Amino acid sequence: MHVLITTATLLLLTLAMLLLRIFWPRVPAGVRVYLIRVAVVLITIHIILTITKWETTSDHVNAVIKWLAVASYEMLLVLFTRLRPRWVTSLCSVILLVPVFASSILLPLTYLFGRSTSKPTSIGNGLFYQRVLWGDMNDVSANSGADILLSYRPHYAPFFRRHLRNVTFNNQECNSRAAFAELGPNPKTVLARCPHWPSQRQGTDDWVVIVP
Repeated sequence: MHVLITTATLLLLTLAMLLLRIFWPRVPAGVRVYLIRVAVVLITIHIILTITKWETTSDHVNAVIKWLAVASYEMLLVLFTRLRPRWVTSLCSVILLVPVFASSILLPLTYLFGRSTSKPTSIGNGLFYQRVLWGDMNDVSANSGADILLSYRPHYAPFFRRHLRNVTFNNQECNSRAAFAELGPNPKTVLARCPHWPSQRQGTDDWVVIVP
């Protein structure tokens, strides 16, 4: 459901940028310069955060940052089509616009409309995890499960976190809704665990994560 809403919103955003291109000559020169500079700054901030894997502790704020970056990217693309030869710049812009609708970019944008994420659970040493459910959790036979998101939150900046690792568990293998993480046998490891179903042998599916 969130994917459909996100796709529709993204299409409306693209339409809005096309309208901006049409009325761009009527925009005051000072505002034009300001919009372009802000767009470049927002894209740069998003690139830096993506490369370093730092983000805020709020999923909604992170989603807003991604949406602003996508809007800035689309605005620069539509303005690029005003350059000559326009058939070349328009073709290049269409090619560069297509990846925006790819799942790797589209799915993080859905977090603005909701996300099945558990509250952060601290496991010590500044580390914490969240459980993110995906797929139809009511149908065990379907392709569904949960991701354990392992992150680090520094004491000097409690409003930021650095994403360390994702561990994926499938409901066909274990009860992913009950998956959790805990510190490993040494300070540099974390155990991500998923309890087996009652019909399976007792125990858990374990993944050992090495943290920096």
